[in-house]
Amino acid sequence: MSDKKTVFVAFAIEDERMRDFFKGQSLGPRAPYEFIDMSVKERYESGWKGKVHTRIRRSDGVIALVSKNSLSSEGQAWEIQCAKDEGKKILGIWAYSDDRTVLPGVRTVVWSDGNISGFIDSL
Repeated sequence: MSDKKTVFVAFAIEDERMRDFFKGQSLGPRAPYEFIDMSVKERYESGWKGKVHTRIRRSDGVIALVSKNSLSSEGQAWEIQCAKDEGKKILGIWAYSDDRTVLPGVRTVVWSDGNISGFIDSL
């Protein structure tokens, strides 16, 4: 990969550990990809949509960690819609090996180095 990309990671708050794992995996010496994480670590008390919108606008693309929790996560749904409105490329990654939740309008693939690095390289 020639340069580091800025990626917003959208996830349901119930899947925060998987987001931490996803970010941590990219820091390993053998990871074939690298990115700047723009995800929201803590929910903003007020004005969060404006702050998140700015982060998404500054990102090269969006990775959505998809699970059954995504279906009821209003925040994640808003983030994904915001990314679509901004014309950002979006890739869904299934957060768990035994959960194949489908989010309408989000192409979702298995969590693998090849899938992640291919997406990041395409940004």
